Amino acid sequence: MGRIPYVIFGMVKLMNQPRRSVPPQRAATPRRLLPLALLVLLLAGLAYYGRHWRQFNRYVRRTYASLTSSRLTGREKSPLLPGYSVHGIDVSAYQGNIDWKLVASHQVQFAFIKATEGVTLRDPRFQRNWHKAHEAGIVRGAYHYFQPNYSGAKQANLFARTVPLLPGDLPPVLDVEAPEFHDVALMRRNVATWLRLMERHYGVRPILYSNYSFYQRHLAGHFDKYPLWLAHYEVSSPRLPKEKWIIWQHSDESYVPGIRGTVDFNVFQGNFQNLLSLRIPAKADAPRN
Repeated sequence: MGRIPYVIFGMVKLMNQPRRSVPPQRAATPRRLLPLALLVLLLAGLAYYGRHWRQFNRYVRRTYASLTSSRLTGREKSPLLPGYSVHGIDVSAYQGNIDWKLVASHQVQFAFIKATEGVTLRDPRFQRNWHKAHEAGIVRGAYHYFQPNYSGAKQANLFARTVPLLPGDLPPVLDVEAPEFHDVALMRRNVATWLRLMERHYGVRPILYSNYSFYQRHLAGHFDKYPLWLAHYEVSSPRLPKEKWIIWQHSDESYVPGIRGTVDFNVFQGNFQNLLSLRIPAKADAPRN
């Protein structure tokens, strides 16, 4: 019993002592987090580039071409794609005033020229390009840019009234790549209508043009009887088997002397005589305008 006062006294003394403050843990400062954040961004950027390097490089090239377009002379030249003997281009009003004789002197053997689009649009440079390409000795053809939400019959009618395909010209081409549609079945019916009417009108089977991804998603297996002109960039060869296509658009950013700026470059699968065999034969009926 006699020790209790001493215990109490000790406890009171302890309670009266000033408390030692425990230093709080320092929070990570923004300066310390910055290297980690930069590392995360770098890794994310490398992962994105590794997955989309083709598109990224393409965007950089096209941006550079746009920035330097004012310094172009119209004499720039891209190398021909090795492994093919027949090369060609396709053009529209976008290419401006073309020196077709100069184009022909640089191994361009065929050209497809934009004629129409949708149900009302006529390319303003079609007539000039059409006649000048022929005068330069280039095997010519014409194409229609298909608008999926409009009648296939009306689009065919516009093309037939615009393009005077003659024996010796390449078959008509339907360019199907516009993704703005809601009903794929309706789009296919309009495509089939255009192809059927143009085959009847010109007496030759039309060519179907599309890019690889659009073709695979929406057209493959539905129009196999028509020759395919395939656009497929940034690849060493198209992913479709060779028996599936006849023309490969391997670039849309090439240069050909006679055209100031970029142009689509194509190769034909076969020799020049094979290309000529595609032309509208002399026995075909004249266009009914």
